[in-house]
Amino acid sequence: MTSQLEQLKQHSLVVADTGDLDAIRRYQPQDATTNPSLLLKAFSLPGYQALIDEELSSVKALGGNREDQVKHAVDRLAVAMGSEISAVVPGRVSTEVAARLSFDTQASIAKAHELIELYDARGVSRERVLIKLASTWEGIRAAEVLERENIQCNLTLLFSDAQAQACFDAGVFLISPFVGRVTDWYKKETGSDYTPENDPGVKFVQGVCDRANQGGYETVVMGASFRTTGQVLALAGCPRLTISPALLEELDATEGNVSAQIRSGDGTGKTAEPLSEGAFRWGHNQDAMANDKLAEGIRRFHDDQLELEGLIAKRLS
Repeated sequence: MTSQLEQLKQHSLVVADTGDLDAIRRYQPQDATTNPSLLLKAFSLPGYQALIDEELSSVKALGGNREDQVKHAVDRLAVAMGSEISAVVPGRVSTEVAARLSFDTQASIAKAHELIELYDARGVSRERVLIKLASTWEGIRAAEVLERENIQCNLTLLFSDAQAQACFDAGVFLISPFVGRVTDWYKKETGSDYTPENDPGVKFVQGVCDRANQGGYETVVMGASFRTTGQVLALAGCPRLTISPALLEELDATEGNVSAQIRSGDGTGKTAEPLSEGAFRWGHNQDAMANDKLAEGIRRFHDDQLELEGLIAKRLS
């Protein structure tokens, strides 16, 4: 019998939620995703040290003040690591716009353009890249503009039906509804543990998949932020699943049948009326979990970005 990982790949496109090249080579995912937290981890990996030194030397040679050098270095490192990953995966690499820009549409668009230019300079076409943006109203509006420019996007930190619907309305290429962080919130609120069958995070992503199927939207749904393999397997059949190396290893080492839990629709459903900004904000506001986790997620990514910037500043010195 084949491993659960190999069987899962028959139902969902598997994406590696890591910047670790060794892990990516080992589990052979189609795509890979990164974020400030993962870049921070990758910063200490031995395999990236020569690349880091090279990029920081290039940044120093450009001159300018130290603060601008540090911010430019973060972008260059994100793209350099993404380019290394793109040489290993056959599909796409997601690269994130800084969390501090989550509420600034124009600045997010400008940063996306900078990242795409950096990728182009390294010989990686925009067709191999997804720009990651937080699923704020401003982030979704930025994605809407970028999609029209053939710069495809991955909307992350997605916790509410309002966020999902606004992304569908905007024609976003891919959304990443979170599983584990949703469940974390409910566990803290209720003091209860959940099986995969009644897991709130799993049910949320199942609902997003149903909404996409029923409306015939082309947006790809990619379940993210898993805590257990049980959560992963409960979403077999979701178009894409981004999974950490630890869970990939567990799935790869375990035999057992994996069947699709989510079926794709026929694409003939009726789309919903597009959400206005007011309806979006009200709908998201009515979900206490989504409010808490979106704000927390932006803060956490920003904190990790600041820590990464601090490490880069030390290396530049």
